[in-house]
Amino acid sequence: MLTIDNYLDSHYIHRSNWLRAAVLGANDGIISISSLAIGIAAASNSREPIVLAAVAGLVAGALSMAAGEYVSVSSQTDIEHADIEREKKELAEMPEEEMQILAQIYEQRGLKKETALQVAKELTEADALAAHVRDELGINEISQANPLQAAFASGAAFTVGGVLPMLVALFAPVKGMEYWLYGFTIVFLIVLGSIAAKTGGSGIFKSILRITIWGTIAMVLSAVVGHLFGVKV
Repeated sequence: MLTIDNYLDSHYIHRSNWLRAAVLGANDGIISISSLAIGIAAASNSREPIVLAAVAGLVAGALSMAAGEYVSVSSQTDIEHADIEREKKELAEMPEEEMQILAQIYEQRGLKKETALQVAKELTEADALAAHVRDELGINEISQANPLQAAFASGAAFTVGGVLPMLVALFAPVKGMEYWLYGFTIVFLIVLGSIAAKTGGSGIFKSILRITIWGTIAMVLSAVVGHLFGVKV
């Protein structure tokens, strides 16, 4: 039976925060480590510098992704908290004006003026702050930022994604390493695109196309840089 408590179970929007961080992390891990390894492979005849670059990139990248997500999402959280505090002050200083603003919001969404005002009055009586945070500021339980969740999802996903091309660098033939890395990376990206699309309920083909095109551009440019500099390591 569909109720207010389970109506979101068949939707995907509640996954958006952690899914965005996870897909970004895994995609960055795959492409960054592959591109780094391809760039070194294009200028090297031995496996050791390729693997060393991959390992160093994996550790640094995972920590950087996690820290970057945490700082970025924490900044968003700080902004949300500051806006909520500002809204509390405005409600205390000018409650009537705030209620009128709420009524205007509902009117713009399609309610008649009288209905909008009545809805604003009832919601203000029930929980004025919650109504303004949700409908004026656009902050709700689904969209609200979670720094730790985003940092963990991004860092862990980068590690998982980065390990895949690193394994290719470890076991693929050194001769033609660039092509092995590129081929396997495209496969990894296709799998990632499919999983992301399935988890998020979106079109698989579009997701795969988007992720492989940008991944190919990054890897080709890295190989070109390696060949252009031509430094043998």
